[in-house]
Amino acid sequence: MADPKGFLKVPERELPKRRPVPVRIMDWKEVYEQSDPATVRKQAGRCMDCGIPFCHQGCPLGNLIPEWNDLMWRGEGRSAIERLHATNNFPEFTGRLCPAPCESSCVLGINQPAVTIKQVEVSIIDQAFANGWVESHPPERLTGKTVAVVGSGPAGLAAAQQLTRAGHTVAVYERDDRIGGLLRYGIPDFKMEKKHLDIRLKQMQDEGTRFRAGVNIGVDISWDELRARYDAVVIATGAMVPRDLPIPGRDFSGVHFAMEYLVQANRVGAGDTVSDQITAEDKHVVVLGGGDTGADCIGTAHRQGAASVTNLAIGTQPAGERPEHQPWPMMPTLFEVASAHEEGGNREYLVSTVEFLSNEAGEVRAIRVAETEFVDGRRVPKSGTEREIPADLVLLALGFTGPEGETLESQFQLPFTGRGNVAREHDYQTNQPGVFVAGDAGRGQSLIVWAIAEGRAAASAVDQYLEGETQLPFPVRPTDQPISL
Repeated sequence: MADPKGFLKVPERELPKRRPVPVRIMDWKEVYEQSDPATVRKQAGRCMDCGIPFCHQGCPLGNLIPEWNDLMWRGEGRSAIERLHATNNFPEFTGRLCPAPCESSCVLGINQPAVTIKQVEVSIIDQAFANGWVESHPPERLTGKTVAVVGSGPAGLAAAQQLTRAGHTVAVYERDDRIGGLLRYGIPDFKMEKKHLDIRLKQMQDEGTRFRAGVNIGVDISWDELRARYDAVVIATGAMVPRDLPIPGRDFSGVHFAMEYLVQANRVGAGDTVSDQITAEDKHVVVLGGGDTGADCIGTAHRQGAASVTNLAIGTQPAGERPEHQPWPMMPTLFEVASAHEEGGNREYLVSTVEFLSNEAGEVRAIRVAETEFVDGRRVPKSGTEREIPADLVLLALGFTGPEGETLESQFQLPFTGRGNVAREHDYQTNQPGVFVAGDAGRGQSLIVWAIAEGRAAASAVDQYLEGETQLPFPVRPTDQPISL
């Protein structure tokens, strides 16, 4: 454990400061200032001798949080990264992008602000990279077995790294021109600069993982052909089908899915030339959807110089404190002021979008909205409350409905669940022997920490299938129950 009296000596929860808004919206660098090592050490020391560390239950990866908090408090950073890597392949991703369900279940959080687990985590890995403590671990022997991983998001990368280290020859296929999936093109640089992704990919390449970018499985290579080439296949394509809003005017120019917008912005940030780029410059932007993707759109619009940004959500504004129906150690739904919200714009709740309005050229000029009311258990527009909001650009950030499954069904005959996810058994295997599913493709839209956990677990199942036994960890069982975001 860390300092036995740490939570008494340092009752305050202290996070790194965000860079000033006028400064950070002028660039695409991460919004947080560099952490002070002394402050991180004190915060790690707040981890208490709680007897039963519920943070383990809160973390799908089962991270050994009290252990590496203790090591950081003692100044043993190299040992801390070893304990962190024992359960998490990519703490540089989760430490920046995970909503930290571990902190919601922190025992100290019952009557004090929870330990800054996420910040300690990212400090450990950043220190490790800076000091050269992150080394490659190529296998000591090769099994002669081959595995194809389709999709290079966090689930696919986690599965690939585990299987490579187990001695299998692994190729990761990605239809985009660069490896990384949503980590590459869905997450803005102000949340995670891509250098963190690139350095991890370099480690994986040094270990022996092979990357095949620009290959669309089901089009360039059929699923049947892929299965014939490899001893096992892991499907980690994510849940990329966006939820639409089929209301009048949906086809007007200027109404786009959030990912269309974010992918283009990330490509430009990577130095690519994007023709007819969707940009918020000098436009009145309306973002529909109050989740993380919506916040990413808001932050991107600010940096592109939007004239105004309005964020609309159909639900009620979450509570500022833990509600009674979500007691500790559950992860509560709370009102959050993300860095993007702090940068400006207007947020409105209980707003239902009724219609998109256009000018004579067929370009969106406004949206008609109304207050919402419950009718037969559904939120519907309340008659007589309609109004217009100016909009030159509308971004639909309403979540995702499941994986793109057309070729999986037609070429692979894989069944899908009632929720639209690829069906699988308790060992992540589909009805096709040797074909496994990990991450959002089997789980539904979820969190990055669940994707990594499922990638690790699926790797264990693949290793068991190929070798008859495995020493890889199996952290979580699959579920078709989506996570509420």
